[in-house]
Amino acid sequence: MIVFLPWSCFSFFLLHVAHGDMSYSFPEEMKRGSVIGNIAKDLGLQTGALSTRRARIDTEESDKRYCDINLAQGELIVAERIDREGLCGEKASCILKQELVLEDPLELHRITLHIQDINDNSPQFKEKFVNLEIRESAMKGARFVIEEAHDADVGQNAVQQYSLEKNDNFILAANGNTVELVLEKELDREKQKEINLLLTAIDGGSPRRSGTVIIHVTVLDANDNAPVYRMCAFELFTKKDGAALRCNISRFMSPRVVIINVRL
Repeated sequence: MIVFLPWSCFSFFLLHVAHGDMSYSFPEEMKRGSVIGNIAKDLGLQTGALSTRRARIDTEESDKRYCDINLAQGELIVAERIDREGLCGEKASCILKQELVLEDPLELHRITLHIQDINDNSPQFKEKFVNLEIRESAMKGARFVIEEAHDADVGQNAVQQYSLEKNDNFILAANGNTVELVLEKELDREKQKEINLLLTAIDGGSPRRSGTVIIHVTVLDANDNAPVYRMCAFELFTKKDGAALRCNISRFMSPRVVIINVRL
């Protein structure tokens, strides 16, 4: 004989299957077997009740089970390594959904796991070296964009500041994701053809982590110097029709012009 239950009775049954949610917050990279929380205590059950009712953890969004139950102690424990960056990337919030199943009678409890970021990654620049070519005619205040560093961690553990090694020509301007070198003192290729600068990105974790890049600046020549004679006087001798000529270069009219006196 088949008996059809009224909809109201079935609904009543479903309402008693699902019970209150549980939420736990803990840092990533905890060792296997580490305790997340005490499920038995949080549910108001005796420790042995979890074993008697064949408690188990089911996953909702993944085939991988990141936590398990220590039935003897009534504790929720870490079953697999949890890498927050691998699971959630750079999202501000990282949440895993698990489900606790109890039998006799059947009960379902949704477990929400909030995975906290730890400072386990250092800032990194895309390249170890950055090459810049700047003309010595560049004016004071000229800006040169440098690609920012990236950090797999989020929030306070991400990049918080930049630092430029002290030098004679450049200062640093960093605003958000924009990092620029600013020319503070004009360049002179005749004095220095190449400049190496050390740029450091620093995160806000504890302890702090950092990453560096070397900026190699090549100073390009500008036509800013006129030819100059190094000697004040020259004597040249030649012959014309067998007679000797004497040329006396005795004075300068400008750095590029000299007066030549010729005596026969």
